[in-house]
Amino acid sequence: MFEDDISAAMPVLRTGGLILYPTDTIWGIGCDATDEKAVQKIYALKKRSESKSLVVLLADVKDLLHYVANPRPDMADIIAGFTRPTTVIYEGALGLAPNVISEDGSIAIRIVKDPFCRHLIKRLRKPLVSTSANVSGEPSPASFRDVSASIRNGVDYVVNYRQNDETPSAASRIIRINKDGSIVIIRD
Repeated sequence: MFEDDISAAMPVLRTGGLILYPTDTIWGIGCDATDEKAVQKIYALKKRSESKSLVVLLADVKDLLHYVANPRPDMADIIAGFTRPTTVIYEGALGLAPNVISEDGSIAIRIVKDPFCRHLIKRLRKPLVSTSANVSGEPSPASFRDVSASIRNGVDYVVNYRQNDETPSAASRIIRINKDGSIVIIRD
C-alpha cells in the first residue's frame, strides 16, 4: 500500500532531505525535526521567516517525554479526547532543531493517528516536521493537485500514496496549554 513510499522516504529524511507527503490533515513538507540544516531548507522553500515556528509530528503520546519538558501528567487523556487532528503548543521544547522551536521555547506538536504518518515517524525513529505544502502567504493545498510546481520540484521526494485522494482536508486545530494548566484555542 504505502510501504514503497516509506522505504523511498527513509534515505531522504536520514540525509537531511525534504519530502512532500500526505499528513493526517493537508499535504505537508517534512524533514527530520532534529536536523537544523533540513529545517532551514523548509524555511527557504516556503520563503518563510524562521521566526515562525513549525509543527512537529509524533507517533505516540509517550514520545512527548523526549521532546517536552514536564508535559502534563494527564496529557495522554487530553489527547485521547480529541475528535480531530489537534496540534498542541507545549512549553519547554527539548531535543529538537533550534529553528523548529519558537523564540519563547515552546513547540507545536501533533500526535498523529494517520497510519502512513505513524509508520513514517516510527521507521525514522525521530519526530517529523510538518508544514503546509505551500509558499508562505499562499493558500494551503486542500489536495495534492493544489500543491504548486515550485513546492513539488523543491523537495527531494514526493510521496505517491494518496495523490489521487480528493477528500477535502483542512489544517489542524491548534491549542495552547498554559503553565497553569488552562487550555486556549488558537485556531479552531
